[in-house]
Amino acid sequence: MHKIRYGAADVGGLKVSCREAGPRDRPTLLLLHGFPTAGHMFRAHCGQYVVAPDLPGFGQSDLPPRDAFKYTFDNLTEKIDRFTELIGLKRFAIYIFDYGAPVGLRIALKHPDRITAIVSQNGNAYEAGLSEAWNPVRTYWREPIRANRDALRSFLSPETTLFQYTHGVADLSLVSPDGRSLDDHYLARPGAHEAQLDLLFDYASNIALYPQFQAYFRKHQPPLLAVWGKNDPFFLPAGAEAFRRDNPRAEVHFYPTGHFALETHCQEIAAAIRDFLSQVWLIAR
Repeated sequence: MHKIRYGAADVGGLKVSCREAGPRDRPTLLLLHGFPTAGHMFRAHCGQYVVAPDLPGFGQSDLPPRDAFKYTFDNLTEKIDRFTELIGLKRFAIYIFDYGAPVGLRIALKHPDRITAIVSQNGNAYEAGLSEAWNPVRTYWREPIRANRDALRSFLSPETTLFQYTHGVADLSLVSPDGRSLDDHYLARPGAHEAQLDLLFDYASNIALYPQFQAYFRKHQPPLLAVWGKNDPFFLPAGAEAFRRDNPRAEVHFYPTGHFALETHCQEIAAAIRDFLSQVWLIAR
């Protein structure tokens, strides 16, 4: 285990907070979190050199007002892409989870030469991976009226946060209350709910990009490891299996847990990632 260092970068006037661990001269794994969490979800993760930024609007990163920052996945990507440049990342692997998947894969589309490998932990890129739990969000995409937006506010409640952390988990004593408590704290900030509802609406743009993500897999064949909580209520196992359609060499591992698979299976997932990346980086030498 390496000591964790905490810092931030000024990305065009917006603070992007991050945590990092390991020697900076080693191969890099960029850890991209999902909803509603932040970089603290990787608090028990270990690796060669890891960097875990908080997306804008999440965690310790700035939560600018909506009239100053448009909450779209394109804008999140633009800030994280620039963040990687400001801290000097030239080539790196990406760990993509939940919202981190469309951010990381947009970066891969823009800079395929920078991406050494992809680790997808319940990070979806196929419609087959979307469960019926997305139906209320789909309704808002089809008809973006106030009533349909308000219907999604329950997604931002502490009860839903608890559900995300515990659904599909066999032993609830393994799920620390610390992570979800932090998530609820950040969600309670003024302006956070409206920003998150904007992102839920814009999630449709990610699905529109799925064909481009899949074309990227086919063309570039990046080394890819899917480590999936098979009981995820939002992103189904079919989304992990689909990677092999476009990248036949993709490795797919399932774990008997839910959406936040690191909460219960961090050691097993970290071991799989270390084995996978050690081979990738050995071949790259």
